[in-house]
Amino acid sequence: MRWKSAIAAVFAIAAFTACPPGTDAAEWWGHQLPNAPTHFIFGYGSLINTSSRNATAGKPTEAIPVRISAAFGYVRSWNERSPSGYTSLGLRKPHPDESASTINGVLYPADGDDMTKFDARERHYTRLSIPKDAIQSVGWQRIPEQGQIWVYVPVPQGNPPLHDLPEPDADFPLLESYIDVVVEGALEYGPEFARELLETTTGWSRFWLNDRELAHRPWVHNRNAAAIDRLLASVAPASRYFPDRAFAERYAARWLLEKQR
Repeated sequence: MRWKSAIAAVFAIAAFTACPPGTDAAEWWGHQLPNAPTHFIFGYGSLINTSSRNATAGKPTEAIPVRISAAFGYVRSWNERSPSGYTSLGLRKPHPDESASTINGVLYPADGDDMTKFDARERHYTRLSIPKDAIQSVGWQRIPEQGQIWVYVPVPQGNPPLHDLPEPDADFPLLESYIDVVVEGALEYGPEFARELLETTTGWSRFWLNDRELAHRPWVHNRNAAAIDRLLASVAPASRYFPDRAFAERYAARWLLEKQR
């Protein structure tokens, strides 16, 4: 795929230009050191976004871009229904007619109180272990040589993670404000990284609410709105449903009429 070669080229260059391990605060990446973290989380949705992640950790959290292999056996999908009334990203087992895929995201440390805080944030998910041979770095930092790597996976009604998780509907739509957080996070690592995220996410839906603050003039509050929209409009499978995205007034009218039929 186009994004694989592009990302490889980008990070090959970065390997020669970025600071080598040991020159910054996170000198434990890829090294066995006495004070190295012992627990790491793989974030594949809103946790990719630095501001969103740090809001939970309560302090700046070092993260590196990584990719989970298809051998891990999951796909990223819109399948977690928030009690507040929207659908967020999760992982699920492949349907019988599809295969597991690679999943890009970030890896960051979460020991002690931080792990407790992230567990509370992801309380509707269960934490699963990722084998180290199923994850690869796509930057100059290496995967930690010690410690446990975790990922949050939705658990419907207390059952083990399955492939038959709920998809978006009129009452639990995709929210543009949430999508913005995810895509902005991916853009921190470049446009091709963001494209890869969109290409490897399933479950896009015509139930898509544009709930941005001042949605008709989004650039007032979000300088990345236009760049995000260009990606959503051009990268499948998101682009297939992007024309269905609707402002709150039109969204409510459309689905109210449909329910009345």
